[in-house]
Amino acid sequence: MSMIRDLRAVVRPSSRVSLRKDAGTSYDTTRDPGTPSAVVDCAVYRDGARVPTPTPLTPHEAMRLVRRDGGFVWIGLHEPTEAEFAGIAGEFGLHPLAVEDAVQAHQRPKLERYDDSLFTVFKTIHYVEHDRLTANSEVVETGEVMCFTGRDFFITVRHGGQGSLRALRRRLQDDPELLAKGPSAVLHAIADHVVDGYIAVADAVQDDIDEVETEVFSPGRKGGVSRGVDSARIYQLKREVLEFKRAVAPLLRPMQLLSERPMRLIDPDIQKYFRDVADHLARVQEQVMGFDELLNSILQANLAQASVAQNEDMRKITAWAAIIAVPTMVCGVYGMNFDHMPELHWKYGYPVIMGVTVVLCLGIHRTLKRNGWL
Repeated sequence: MSMIRDLRAVVRPSSRVSLRKDAGTSYDTTRDPGTPSAVVDCAVYRDGARVPTPTPLTPHEAMRLVRRDGGFVWIGLHEPTEAEFAGIAGEFGLHPLAVEDAVQAHQRPKLERYDDSLFTVFKTIHYVEHDRLTANSEVVETGEVMCFTGRDFFITVRHGGQGSLRALRRRLQDDPELLAKGPSAVLHAIADHVVDGYIAVADAVQDDIDEVETEVFSPGRKGGVSRGVDSARIYQLKREVLEFKRAVAPLLRPMQLLSERPMRLIDPDIQKYFRDVADHLARVQEQVMGFDELLNSILQANLAQASVAQNEDMRKITAWAAIIAVPTMVCGVYGMNFDHMPELHWKYGYPVIMGVTVVLCLGIHRTLKRNGWL
């Protein structure tokens, strides 16, 4: 029970992630001197504690220390080039296909098992703050975290300007009992950290959808029709939700595999906690699917309202055209210039014709207004 509480305290420092307050999390790209340029941190952990060293370790030195005295090495890299990653890949015997995916990025979330390692791809999601949603607003920004899990090593390769794991590393270092479980504990912590980020983004996106929905179905619309909502805004939000969906949906199967199928590289005490991650991920997936369907309905409703507004305008134009047709017809009749038109020489002809015209126009106007055309 103590380990359960410690595990949840490390990977979930608070019950609710406030994305709107902390959306500007920056990525610390400070690199230790003497290490490859892509390496952000390289450390050896033994018995749940970071092994102190007088100088920063290179990946080769860290692995040699692990093979001699035990423990595991955790290396963090940020957007390495093929040349920068080649030495590390050779040192740890990483599969060439996984190495290629890690360098090129833009991969789909997945879990791949090789002989001596697991390769996991996570899509990180960052909510982009904006004062008001527009047709060009960026709502979510994506990055990637790729993890190589071995018996005595854990390597993270990150792409994108957000999604730093430095704070997570510090929290894990503050919990030796958990960190002593090895690389699989780090993998779980990263998975839970990423999924908690999804939950926070889902809450923020829900606020944007609520805002658009309120505008579309606002009770203060003129004539019962919303005229102030640009369908491009709804479509842009739908595109951003689709980007969110691409990050969440493919990850569900890997999390289920990690929680249900025994794996040689995953500690049995840690494996059951992947079920919690999979449950949270399933909830987020349901939310995102609901967002997509709701935005479809909002977009269709907005387009229908636009059609109704156009029809209303056309009815008003038609109504006024019907009113104007009466004097147009009268003027047309008396503008034919016939010689024998008795009304032309009648003393009261002009006022009578004008009076009849006005009465007809007022009668048509009243009828159309009573029927809702004006």
